[in-house]
Amino acid sequence: MSTYIQFAAIKFRNNMAYRFEYIMGILNTVLNFLVYWCIYKALYGGANEIDGITFSMVTTNFIISLGLTNAFSKNEMFLQDKIKQGTIANELLKPVNFKFRMLFEDLGDGFFKVVFNFLPAVIIAMLFTEMMPPAGIFGFILCLVSAVLGYIVLWYISFIVQSLAFWLFNVWGLITIKNVIVNIFSGALLPLWFMPQPVLNIIKFTPFDSIFFTPVQLYLGQLQGYEILLNFGRQVLWIAILYFIGELLWNKGIKRLVVQGG
Repeated sequence: MSTYIQFAAIKFRNNMAYRFEYIMGILNTVLNFLVYWCIYKALYGGANEIDGITFSMVTTNFIISLGLTNAFSKNEMFLQDKIKQGTIANELLKPVNFKFRMLFEDLGDGFFKVVFNFLPAVIIAMLFTEMMPPAGIFGFILCLVSAVLGYIVLWYISFIVQSLAFWLFNVWGLITIKNVIVNIFSGALLPLWFMPQPVLNIIKFTPFDSIFFTPVQLYLGQLQGYEILLNFGRQVLWIAILYFIGELLWNKGIKRLVVQGG
């Protein structure tokens, strides 16, 4: 395990070396917050709430969702680049689990963005916008746990799409489509409170709302008792399902690589 933690630490230190990018990362996150705040401010037209959804709730949703989107960003071309460069075979011969290496490097990158991009931007947002405080310390802890589970769900979705590089020459288009779908149906762009009920019923059968919307609901204290257990259970279930699909694609891809002499 210490080897993989070193991969994460190296990625973290590499990000520290680029101070200009670090500053620009904060500005980018703050500007994203500002753009969405202005859009929703205009849509609310001075009203405090629409259909029972207050402007503060919407502000909190997009600040947390966009912040986590930034923190959850990954090197989604990593596997394809290794395959196209022909170095994947050598990587697989190393005494480390390639998938764990991918995960921990992404964790190192994500942790850097949480500490140096997301948190400063959230502090600024809390000072100058209507962002709501968490529903108590317990709600905040539940939000953090759910965010970690949401990260794993999103990581495995990304891994599944990346694994298609064993069969496709370029997966960039699929990654772009995946990102659009995730942003829409996770509530990152449009809070799921505003989704039509038939659409929301369909989303409940997908992993997307468990990525960002579940942490937001826990932060706001909108889930209680059985609902908390149910939503945590859905996150864990989707992790198991996506893990199985990812392993299936990975193993078939590796066999195809070996057969072709990769």
